Amino acid sequence: MTLVTLIFTATKLAGVLFSVTIAANAFSFSRFKRKNLKSFKSPIDESLDILAEFNINPTSEGEEGFFFGLATAPAHVEDRLNDAWLNFAEESHCDQPESEPADAIMGSAGGDGGSQPSKLPDKEANKSMKKKKPLKIAMEALIRGFEKYEEIEEPSSNEECHHTVAAWHNVPHPEERLRFWSDPDTELKLAKDTGIQVFRMGIDWTRIMPEEPMNGSNATTNFAALERYKWIINKVHSYGMKVMLTLFHHSLPPWAAEYGGWRLEKTLDYFMEFTRVVVDCVSELVDYWVTFNEPHVFCMLTYCAGSWPGGNPDMLEVATSALPTGVFNQAMNWMAIAHSMAYDYIHEKSVSAIVGAAHHVSFMRPYGLFDVAATSVTNSLTLFPFMDSISDKLDYIGINYYGQEVVCGAGLKLVERDEYSESGRGVYPDGLYRVLLHFHERYKHLSVPFIITENGVADETDLIRRPYLLEHLLATYAAMIKGVPILGYLFWTISDNWEWADGYGPKFGLVAVDRSNNLARNPRPSYHLFSKVVKSGKITRLDRAQAWNELQAAAKDGKKRPFYRAVDKRSLMYAGNTRPHFFHFRI
Repeated sequence: MTLVTLIFTATKLAGVLFSVTIAANAFSFSRFKRKNLKSFKSPIDESLDILAEFNINPTSEGEEGFFFGLATAPAHVEDRLNDAWLNFAEESHCDQPESEPADAIMGSAGGDGGSQPSKLPDKEANKSMKKKKPLKIAMEALIRGFEKYEEIEEPSSNEECHHTVAAWHNVPHPEERLRFWSDPDTELKLAKDTGIQVFRMGIDWTRIMPEEPMNGSNATTNFAALERYKWIINKVHSYGMKVMLTLFHHSLPPWAAEYGGWRLEKTLDYFMEFTRVVVDCVSELVDYWVTFNEPHVFCMLTYCAGSWPGGNPDMLEVATSALPTGVFNQAMNWMAIAHSMAYDYIHEKSVSAIVGAAHHVSFMRPYGLFDVAATSVTNSLTLFPFMDSISDKLDYIGINYYGQEVVCGAGLKLVERDEYSESGRGVYPDGLYRVLLHFHERYKHLSVPFIITENGVADETDLIRRPYLLEHLLATYAAMIKGVPILGYLFWTISDNWEWADGYGPKFGLVAVDRSNNLARNPRPSYHLFSKVVKSGKITRLDRAQAWNELQAAAKDGKKRPFYRAVDKRSLMYAGNTRPHFFHFRI
């Protein structure tokens, strides 16, 4: 066989393989679209003046009602708390971490307050920029598009030191958070005035057990702090609200992190000691229990990415983290067992207790033909495994939904036609509808209801938040029409607060906080819209039109807003820089 013939044959074979690859990916992409992105007709009659009417006042004992609520977490709001997040925020370093664009799997875990360490491309990092005073907004603060949008300039150098959470150090008294520990009334009154029926809060493990309980819980438990929590819970009831209590909201004590945290079985034992102490004290005062909030988010960002406090994974752990025997599955296994044991203990103390877990779900979709595999792998790790493992120990299924992620290769794509929250989550209300139907189909044999345990958007302008709120409530209502049993909806959150590794950058609150003026609260228009919906139980066509009209007017006028993520030239999103940028609304 001549050389020419060999080359010709190899070329033909390569062409066949390429064609087969294209065809296979095209088939996978088409199949994914048919299964997950099929167009649907809304079950809501949009010609009516009242688009949705939630049953907030059931008239008979057996009638299913619906509640509204607001959600918080100890690490976000409590002062006088020397926890892992405080230690993390106070850290600084002088070498930027070597990293890549936001990984699709990690990005699916990040939620709107999550983060991964990363850096700017070298030529961007080495640029010198003018400044009068450095303005550091967040660890992840960089607007999409280095060349397309305005920026606030500051000097940048690979040699300068950086705070781990930059948007923590540029505000007055950041350690005070929202003073919920010393002054819970401010937040509780704001919550009560909206008319909500349920207030979600947490008990911080570190505050109750500031030291490792090697000799039993009695030796290390801070019973005074426990009584203070009991007093706060009673105060919630005094404002006419029920209590939803979270036991683990990304709150691993520093002493547990030192020996490996949820990698090891003894953390399960310590967590159960903490759980028993809490349940014994307040079980009769709690209406709904959340054992774990977003456990896969915590495990991925702590033990796989190492971008949250308490993980510090080595290179081998990172490389093998997603394997069946990797650190992710190790930690998730102990958390699943801990949930089941906590569930049993809570029911042992209170037969009528309602116990569940808050599960973070992003709507993941592939950007192109070759991205279905990455999307499928991400979903296989994050969608169902944890809930499957605890499915026999659930009184409800909690869903935390913020938006969608577009997977492109191993990263997350920023799509020009889509709208985004300040912290990089794609705004996609239909995704909540699809998620609820998908989860109901999988778990309907359990005959347990759903609760939207978190839903919200980072939006300092408050222009996106209003239609976001109404559209996600309409998505919830549409799912209910289709037969999904949903008990209630909790919005994240009341007031702007500390958002994990994003610090005080992204603004999730219905209420703005003036940190330079003694944490003065200023309710936004969305606060009043939320209150109107909560008190009436109704969403009207007029309210919806007004919310959209104001957003569309802002887009038409070319108004801009902050965005706390970065993108490279391929429009893949990064987490990691400190310069705020601004971009136009896209409607």
